[in-house]
Amino acid sequence: MKGKRGRGTAASDKPPVLGMIESGGQLVLHLCDNVQQRTIQPHILDTIQAGSVVNTDEYSIYARVPAWGYTHVTVNHGDREWARDDDGDGTNEVHVNTIEGVCSLLRSWLRPHRGLSQRWLPLYLAFFQAMHNIRHRGFSLLEPMLNLLLTSAPRNPG
Repeated sequence: MKGKRGRGTAASDKPPVLGMIESGGQLVLHLCDNVQQRTIQPHILDTIQAGSVVNTDEYSIYARVPAWGYTHVTVNHGDREWARDDDGDGTNEVHVNTIEGVCSLLRSWLRPHRGLSQRWLPLYLAFFQAMHNIRHRGFSLLEPMLNLLLTSAPRNPG
């Protein structure tokens, strides 16, 4: 069976997840209603320090990143470009491989939970994000992690 073409939305029961990760730093995941510039802009502005360099692929949703106060560099997957060494030092500074790897891990981690309700998806994302961000810090962050998970859980009104 083939799925529907195009990008998912919350209304189509395939909510997109915006993922951002600092090189060697923290992962931030946001569940979005759709993939539009006005939807992702607040998440980007709240997460990324103004003036930072933002690496993305060539998807048009990121076209306004420079207008939002960032230096924007892209890799063009359409031209089979996956990484680029702009300064000639032998290191590919421009790539999105880190976040793509994290997203691949997230999909693999969610796959056994087929049919996951959108109601619980924020909790799964919060848990995955927390586990990713503390993986090198050991048990010293167990209590803060539990607090994060408990405060991120969706409220059950009834």
